[in-house]
Amino acid sequence: MKSLKFAAAFALAFTGQAMADPAEGIWKTQVDDGAYAHVTIKECGSAICGTISRTFNDTGEYKSPNLGKQIVQSMKPVGGGKYEGKVWRPSNNKIYIGKIDLSANSLKLAGCIAGGLLCSKQTWTRIK
Repeated sequence: MKSLKFAAAFALAFTGQAMADPAEGIWKTQVDDGAYAHVTIKECGSAICGTISRTFNDTGEYKSPNLGKQIVQSMKPVGGGKYEGKVWRPSNNKIYIGKIDLSANSLKLAGCIAGGLLCSKQTWTRIK
């Protein structure tokens, strides 16, 4: 019975790893308004979400009021390393149409208006 439980636990753990979304991890944002952040991206239901986990400015790490806030919201995969959902911009507290284009350790994030025609973009780098 113990070996059956072990095999089931092993299979479940292996399946969870195999199904992990390729965007999951910790990402460093580009500098925006003099600061940057580490964003932890993980699955949230059938989508991925990203939460600000650390913040930095020119003096080093600091405790931003944005810590713990979700910046990437309900991004769903649409194929080819692309995702669509919403993105929150802390500097103006607005939510935009969000797009991600993922390529290995580079994540291109766009926040768009006008149905996705006008976009502001950043490239994030995978830390972990």
